[in-house]
Amino acid sequence: MSSGLATVVLPAALAVIMFGLGLGLAVADFRRVSAYPKAMIAALACQMLVLPVVCYGLVRAFDLSPALAVGMMLLAASPGGTTANLFSHLFGGDVALNVTLTAINSVLAVVTLPLITNLALDHFMSGDDEIGLQFGKTAQVFAIVLVPVAIGMLVKARAAAFADRMHKPVKITSALILALVIVGAIAKEAENLAGYVEKVGLAALLFSVISLTAGYWVPRLVKVDRRQAIASCMEIGIHNTTLALAIALSPSLLDNTEMAIPGAVYGVLMFFTATAAGFVLRRGEGASARIESVPAQEAQR
Repeated sequence: MSSGLATVVLPAALAVIMFGLGLGLAVADFRRVSAYPKAMIAALACQMLVLPVVCYGLVRAFDLSPALAVGMMLLAASPGGTTANLFSHLFGGDVALNVTLTAINSVLAVVTLPLITNLALDHFMSGDDEIGLQFGKTAQVFAIVLVPVAIGMLVKARAAAFADRMHKPVKITSALILALVIVGAIAKEAENLAGYVEKVGLAALLFSVISLTAGYWVPRLVKVDRRQAIASCMEIGIHNTTLALAIALSPSLLDNTEMAIPGAVYGVLMFFTATAAGFVLRRGEGASARIESVPAQEAQR
């Protein structure tokens, strides 16, 4: 990726995406945590504990290079993206829970993302003392994650009609930007792409499938209702890959194209795996409805 694209376009792209997230949020979304305590705890446990452990296991199982390993852990630490809200809506999830999870995850990521990334850097690339997200770089992560969100929320509070009109165009722009970022990251490493995809493709695919599965079944195991479990499934299974790419590629942060490859590969795969998961869950809902209708029909006889 050219230095101009990485230095100017990528941070601006992420700012647009996070601003779009803010346009869909209100202070009430943060207050709503108390309405979904069990669902929130289950989903956050998946995001903060299960995913990093699963990702580390995959990194070890596939014996990835240090840079690709860090890229995978950076991906695991990235919060859910706004696309999760759309997938949740399409497949019968509780979108209000999605919005709340996205809001909380985005705030927590300011702490957890640098922490997990630095642990990964120290573990996999301990010989390079110049790489890492020190305090100044962590402050940049704070700025690119939360400041645009806060501005978007302010716009929504002051001009709700304008925010509603802009929400869809900003989402479309965000999708186009994500595609541009992925193409740019892949083009930069075109010569090595086949080798990278061979090494990290299956790991990224398994990580996506496991994320979606854990996102649904962990809440279900603690008796969270189906709609909220679907919301959790999409939130945990669809990461903010633009954030992971921005941190990996930005010259002022990690400045490592190889670390961006897992996020770029995952960013393509997640749309297919999330769609497949949605259809599986929809079929399961139909089967459950048919089973539940049998006793009712018998009772009427």
